[in-house]
Amino acid sequence: MSKVEIFDPAMCCSTGVCGPGVDPELLRMATIISNLQKAGKDIKRHNLSEEPQIYVDNKAVNQVLMNEGVDALPVTLVDGKVVKKGGYPSNEELLEWTGTTEEELVTIMVKEELSKVSGGCCGGDDSGCCCG
Repeated sequence: MSKVEIFDPAMCCSTGVCGPGVDPELLRMATIISNLQKAGKDIKRHNLSEEPQIYVDNKAVNQVLMNEGVDALPVTLVDGKVVKKGGYPSNEELLEWTGTTEEELVTIMVKEELSKVSGGCCGGDDSGCCCG
């Protein structure tokens, strides 16, 4: 299994829901990364405004920034090597790089949704608080 790291530009948050408009690309990235992490995949995301030192310490990312500037962000590394810059990877690329099948991802997403449905006052709680 490969290690995938995504180095975002400076943002107030990684989800894209922190301003007046939602960036669907940031929302997609937050969702798929969360699901891949739940599947035990080695995938991380860094935000320049929250972790500036890692951008300095990582030689590959630092070189991209020195040569091309912040417009080259986001930068994606797989096992320490730059595989994409200037845009986010597709879901298919992330699945390939993490060794995940679409079926595995769907299973994770379904389990997540089922856990939301089965929780709460109606999800197996015998108190009858809202199912009465």
